Amino acid sequence: MDYSSRIASLFERHRSVQTAGFSPDAYKPGLDAMRRLDAFLGHPHLEYPAVHVAGTNGKGSVCSMTAAALSLTGLRTGLYTSPHLLDFRERLKIISPGPEGPVCEMISEQEVCEFLDLVEGEGPGAGPFGSLTFFEITTGMAFWWFSRRGVDAAVIETGLGGRLDSTNIITPAVSVVTSIGLDHCDLLGSTLEAIASEKAGIFKPGVPALVWGRDAATRPVFEDAAARTGAPLYFAEDLVSLPQAPVTTEDLNLRTSLAALLLFTGREVPVPTDYKQITGLHARWEVLLASPLTIADIGHNPPALEANFARLEQLRALPEGGKRPLLVVYGAMADKDVDAIAALMPRDAKYFLVSPSTPRAMAASDLALKLKHLDASCRDSVALGVEAAMQQARSLAAPIIYIGGSTYVAAEALTYIKHL
Repeated sequence: MDYSSRIASLFERHRSVQTAGFSPDAYKPGLDAMRRLDAFLGHPHLEYPAVHVAGTNGKGSVCSMTAAALSLTGLRTGLYTSPHLLDFRERLKIISPGPEGPVCEMISEQEVCEFLDLVEGEGPGAGPFGSLTFFEITTGMAFWWFSRRGVDAAVIETGLGGRLDSTNIITPAVSVVTSIGLDHCDLLGSTLEAIASEKAGIFKPGVPALVWGRDAATRPVFEDAAARTGAPLYFAEDLVSLPQAPVTTEDLNLRTSLAALLLFTGREVPVPTDYKQITGLHARWEVLLASPLTIADIGHNPPALEANFARLEQLRALPEGGKRPLLVVYGAMADKDVDAIAALMPRDAKYFLVSPSTPRAMAASDLALKLKHLDASCRDSVALGVEAAMQQARSLAAPIIYIGGSTYVAAEALTYIKHL
């Protein structure tokens, strides 16, 4: 089969949370299957030191910042993140030093096929790993590829939680937990303490554990987990200060990454300002168009969206007073707490409510009912897909367009912009 067929088969044979949600065949918490795959591959993750990153929000940004910075120190750095937006291969990258700056390389189509041949065999159900989930397969692929290509270091993002996440078979050089918020509560627990406990499951004996923020609810959880595990505990704000108090999640992520780099290298290493361009990171406050200013972000839970809406308010403010108009293209998954999110959304924006092309999406009509206290005119646009909403949004010439609420919404918007 060619690459496109192999990827289609990968999604079909190994169920993905992206397509099947957190069904029993797509989400199998636990490490036994991953350890069997790792043993079959020869334990490739043992061949390079790693930074392991968990957390509710900011994982992808911290991973990209850290990988980009390590490449500037001369280290060929593997970067494993999820989900992808446009191309499966976005999940597996190597950031290498180059004479004109760091070079980002995704895994090749041929190497993806070689790995799948290795673990799957040729026929349906062939090979010893047919029952693995999509994330287990891709995690094994990342560890294998980084070893094959001889990286000097790797930055590994957890998929969900930490304690039972497939990536947690590694013993890293530094364990990192970014900000904690209420998300995936049905799987990780309904309190900040319970979620923090799952994230702290990546702590390892003798390995520095780095946490962002001394939250009153989560600090005791991290302190107890570190003490029980025998992991030296650090708080990012103790290790790194910025010229001004943090005002955005970007500032918090930056401090966390700088602290992780300090613990990993033993010295201060700056994060390049163009880290998103270096690593190809999409839809983390990504400016898709300058005019009208069009921003896409995959933030989807209340803490992330609260920060994004606050940042939008800063952008809207006019020097002479008043605000620039804001148009929001918004969609959500059916399992999201839209009631909690609704209270955070600006009431004076115009909304296009959409349902992206995934069975996990909340119907736009249902979303409109939950957000009926906002812009009444959004009822006229609830049948629009993301592309149609983008077309109409651009035709209205609003000074600021924000696209968010879901990875899927951002991905479809990126595809639309790419083909303009």
